[in-house]
Amino acid sequence: MLKTPIRNVGIFAHVDAGKTTTTEHLLFKSGAIRKLGSVNDGTAQTDRMEVERERGISVKSATASLEWNGARLNLIDTPGHADFLSEVERPLRVMDGAVLIISAAEGIQSQTETIWQALRKFNIPTLIYINKMDRTGIEIKRLMEEIRLVLSPNIFPVTAPDGEGQAFYKVYSIWNDENRCNPEVMTSLEYASELSAVLDEKLLELYLEHGTLPVEDVRRKLQACALNGEAFPVCFGASQQGIGIPELLDHIHEYLPEASGSEDNDLSAVVFKIERDAHMGRIAYVRLYHGTLQNRDSILNVTRNSTEKITQIRKIDSGGKLIDTGQAAAGEIAAVFGLIQTQIGDILGSNEGIPESPEIAVPLLTVQARSKDPLKYQELAEALHELTDEDPLLDCQWLPAERELHLKVMGTIQLEILENILLNRYQLDVVFDTPSVIYKETLASKTQGFVAYTMPKPCWAILRFDMEPLPLGSGIQYSSIVRNENLLQSYQNEVKRRVPEALRQGLYSWEVTDLKITLIEGEHHVWHTHPLDFVIATPMALMNGLAEAGTILLEPMLRFRMTVLEGIGGRMLSDLVQMRARFDSPVIVNGRCIVEGVVPAAESLDFPVKLRSLTGGRGIWTTTFFGYEPCPPETKVARERRGVNPLDQAHFILSMRNALSSEH
Repeated sequence: MLKTPIRNVGIFAHVDAGKTTTTEHLLFKSGAIRKLGSVNDGTAQTDRMEVERERGISVKSATASLEWNGARLNLIDTPGHADFLSEVERPLRVMDGAVLIISAAEGIQSQTETIWQALRKFNIPTLIYINKMDRTGIEIKRLMEEIRLVLSPNIFPVTAPDGEGQAFYKVYSIWNDENRCNPEVMTSLEYASELSAVLDEKLLELYLEHGTLPVEDVRRKLQACALNGEAFPVCFGASQQGIGIPELLDHIHEYLPEASGSEDNDLSAVVFKIERDAHMGRIAYVRLYHGTLQNRDSILNVTRNSTEKITQIRKIDSGGKLIDTGQAAAGEIAAVFGLIQTQIGDILGSNEGIPESPEIAVPLLTVQARSKDPLKYQELAEALHELTDEDPLLDCQWLPAERELHLKVMGTIQLEILENILLNRYQLDVVFDTPSVIYKETLASKTQGFVAYTMPKPCWAILRFDMEPLPLGSGIQYSSIVRNENLLQSYQNEVKRRVPEALRQGLYSWEVTDLKITLIEGEHHVWHTHPLDFVIATPMALMNGLAEAGTILLEPMLRFRMTVLEGIGGRMLSDLVQMRARFDSPVIVNGRCIVEGVVPAAESLDFPVKLRSLTGGRGIWTTTFFGYEPCPPETKVARERRGVNPLDQAHFILSMRNALSSEH
């Protein structure tokens, strides 16, 4: 076990729930910082980018450390806006526990549900913190019912609020004997007792017999369940005023687990963030699960089967500054220098104890970036390459022949931030074309793809694939049943490596997904085959199969929640129908109409602006990615193909040979 207890805790929330303000007060209350910063003033410790300070929103995840009750607490403050979901996704992988903040005023939002589902998928112990208890018009009983219904019935308040809205001024711990005279405390304690009885048969028998349970038994049971991700403590507070912050720190310590792992085991670590320092260069943020790291260590990158040497190791202090330590051990988060080739998600040493990577962020828009100064095209390409290194989901496509640069993005707010970063960090004045929705394709029916690439000599590569569609969301599944004597394993490996690349463009030039590909026939020639022949043959065989069966166009769908005043609910429902939305019956709560459903992304791009206009800014529209579904038959959305179509085999072979010869 670790000598010094460490907890790596992510702070998650929907936008404007007070996440960064809460983090600031946690740091201040613990004594980690001497002066309290402000999001509005641009002085918050975890808003470190210029654009974050200017706009008052979090764009990147940021780490800070504090000490409380003899333990070290590494906090990762994550963005709340859906456009920056990738910065939420990556820290999820390295967290021991999570604090999910919900605004008492806005309640559960679409982003809240998205994060909650990811936390539950990976069984990350979670504490729920209800912030902004001092806002007018809040209804805590209704909110608690909503949390039980939407998130989990296994929640239990560990603090009880004294008042609501402007009358709110403190919280009480339900475990302190001196607070038992408070009716809210007794109500919460009774609920905690009932939940512990539901979760434990022995306690249930005792509860049925006596009608009550010893408080310490209830506390121990719920603590154990919270640490296992089976039950979820709830705290209340008003972070802006510092109310509930000490209690939140206490309960993080009690209900979220310590980092596990052994320093004596072999190294096991994962890279979850890449950034650049103006003076130190490229930094890889690493979470260690086992073993240790030291300066000048040569470490194996399991993902890339390569070895790199560490030049420096630093750790994050309370203000987010990097302090040179020269070493890091199991359970810790470290900033590592010297890992030039290592990418986000790479595993170092071994994969023992490392959780799988969550995938909750899906870019739905593609956009072309242009420099206002054509002479700076090369500089822009290099800058976007760096930014893609830091956020792989940008997936920058550099097309030198067309002098085009294409990105994948989550939304228009992200584009505004990218424009700001390119200007301030790289001194590049950039414009983005109008974003377009990213469609996909899938196979229409089972088929075979075949190619006999035997001309013009010298070449020889024969391939035949079985290709069949899979259920939506399955992705690409590849296998081979070809014997090595018919096709050398090295050639088969090259085919496997080229399949995803070949499927980046289908018949409509969109990425092809959700199909099973089996290599059933392959042949090389002992004299005529060149190792690169299968680089050319693979796309031709696969495109042959797609052309034989045809493809179905898929469109991205969004899960939405719309809240408007009851009086205009009918008008809004009519707009939803026109957008081909599917939705449940509206729910009327306190004069507001709430509608939830699914809508095509392409049909709803401009709807938020329209909603703000029609409601005077009082309408709320939140969305998260739902999945891809087949387009209506009449929808035919093709994009311009990049490069030569493999169906035009003569020109494709010529272009690929020229490209490969220039590379080699």
